[in-house]
Amino acid sequence: MTARVALGIDIGGSGIKGAPVDVDSGVQLGERVKIATPAKSTPEAVAAIVDQIADQLADRLPKDAPIGVTIPGVVQHGVVRTAANIDKSWIDAPGQEIFSQALGRRCLLVNDADAAGVAEARFGAAQGQRGLVILTTLGTGIGIALIHNGVLIPNAELGHLEIDGHDAETRAAASAREREGLSWERWAKRLQRYYRHVEDLLWPDLFVVGGGVSRKADKFLPLLSLRTPIIPAALQNAAGIIGAASLAAD
Repeated sequence: MTARVALGIDIGGSGIKGAPVDVDSGVQLGERVKIATPAKSTPEAVAAIVDQIADQLADRLPKDAPIGVTIPGVVQHGVVRTAANIDKSWIDAPGQEIFSQALGRRCLLVNDADAAGVAEARFGAAQGQRGLVILTTLGTGIGIALIHNGVLIPNAELGHLEIDGHDAETRAAASAREREGLSWERWAKRLQRYYRHVEDLLWPDLFVVGGGVSRKADKFLPLLSLRTPIIPAALQNAAGIIGAASLAAD
């Protein structure tokens, strides 16, 4: 049987990367292409880079391969409603239409944390998990994906919960640890407060922790005391690409 292949493109604050994905196995096919995010990351500038990546990968894809693109913002029916780490001109821009026009065919646009959550649920650390899985990406902010019985509940902005009078991600994101020079132990106390609050609200069955800092999960996850199991993500930097491609192929 011929593998089903889709293109996943993941837009980040510093880089835009893409690769073909076998959407039945969740395996990235070959090396990804990465191009720096333009300093002025307007819709037009970012769409041009996405088109460039798709062109570079065209000979590694079926002509009718689905295309999924992630963006660090809320995506509601193809429209970008928030803009984290990209130009504010994205707010209320018809992102899915912009990318579809740039690429010359329809593509799917999805929030970056949502794409990563789907990838982990289908192919990674949460594969086969029933009930409610909450993926948190700890980076510049806190991205959230809610997956219930394998189904994505999109655009959960729980990184912005107000806890102790603060926007949670300003104190508990990985960037806060770096900015304030916090030890792993001091940062873990903030994570403890955050995750305990989330589990008291939603009673999840599993937390999955992604983001670059998840590579050092052994330094902080053992310091947390939660009733919910909490484990590091498995797919790391490939999760956005894999999730976007998988959703586009649905």
